[in-house]
Amino acid sequence: MRAVTFDVSIPRYLLAKTAGRIHEAAVFGRPSGLELTDVREPAIPGRGWVRLRVLSCGICGTDVSNLTYSASPAMEPFGSFPAVPGHEILAEVEDVGPSVSRVEPGQRVSVDPLLSCRVRGHPREARCPSCEIGRPGTCEMAGEDGEIRIEGEPLARGLTIGYHRDLPGGWGERMIAHEDQLHPVPDPIPSAAAVLTEPLSIGMHALLNAPPARGDDVLVIGSGPIALGTIWGLRASGFDGTIVAQTKRSHEAELAEKLGADEVVSPGLEARQVLVETGASAYQPIVGPEVYSGGGFPVIFDCVGSGNTIAQALRFAAPRGRVVLLGCAAEIRKLDLTFLWARELEVRGFVGYGREEWKGGARHTFQVVHELLAEGHGPVEELVTHTFSLGEYRRGLSAAANHARSEAVKVVLEP
Repeated sequence: MRAVTFDVSIPRYLLAKTAGRIHEAAVFGRPSGLELTDVREPAIPGRGWVRLRVLSCGICGTDVSNLTYSASPAMEPFGSFPAVPGHEILAEVEDVGPSVSRVEPGQRVSVDPLLSCRVRGHPREARCPSCEIGRPGTCEMAGEDGEIRIEGEPLARGLTIGYHRDLPGGWGERMIAHEDQLHPVPDPIPSAAAVLTEPLSIGMHALLNAPPARGDDVLVIGSGPIALGTIWGLRASGFDGTIVAQTKRSHEAELAEKLGADEVVSPGLEARQVLVETGASAYQPIVGPEVYSGGGFPVIFDCVGSGNTIAQALRFAAPRGRVVLLGCAAEIRKLDLTFLWARELEVRGFVGYGREEWKGGARHTFQVVHELLAEGHGPVEELVTHTFSLGEYRRGLSAAANHARSEAVKVVLEP
């Protein structure tokens, strides 16, 4: 089958960090270790596994960060290479193992890319606490080989499909997955919305586990699918408080409003003004930027995770407020944490998705998102701004990496 593959090495890291600043071929071309090629389709390794035909797959900001070697190396031990990237996957079931009962051939499914202890083949008594409570995003066995065997060899280490040597991701024509990872897409949901299930679930997982109180003012920082999906998730799940969105560009502001934001501001003076309108007063220390007291936002979702946005979130939070980190924050130099203790703030980070409490029962985050998408909350499909064929993957990556120029929000590959 045809697939885009990526391999990691020290020479390619050095190439990306030097020539990558001058020409994109060093990070998205063949010299980078990224190429479209023929690969062998993986064999179904067990009775509960399924073969899938990929319909579409998003390009995530994390993908761009990893391909350009700009992400923190801290998570490197929890992946294995070479790999077929792509973890925002919409697929069609082709073949099922003899014990599969959750899906059948012909169904559209969203693929949960996280690899739980059960998917790795570990017996119940050997599974980690995170997987036992349905939260494989923090699986404690991700750095170890699995018990299940792929073509005679133990399943390689790895936290997620897309960064896994044995389990190809969605930037290819076909893939395999365990039935536990598959969630049938209801017929009313268009494919352009269904392919967003994974990124929408990130915000949904956070707000279900750290929900704002009724009537709170919420600030959502960010212009990408996670931020816009968080706004959608708040409104779709019934939040009735004020949502202020901070975006950078006009088309992102329009999307934020369509998805439920009450007010949209730009970083800088506009954001400062909306903070002052909450009742905050500005004070100027002897050195450094101004600080605020009083007012502030009870809940802030930082969907960027940069030094600037984290510093802003800590300064804009109300006393005893909550800062929710959804952006992939990594190494932050000279981050001032004064307001973390001076305002008694709560800071929570979230990753992935899993078992949730929803309407009095237990549901997977993907199922919650599907339910809300089927109800028709907001024009979510408008987040997909660019679509490319698999053969155009370099153009797709360029659009995703240079979104200020391309005006891309979500870029999708369709094999």
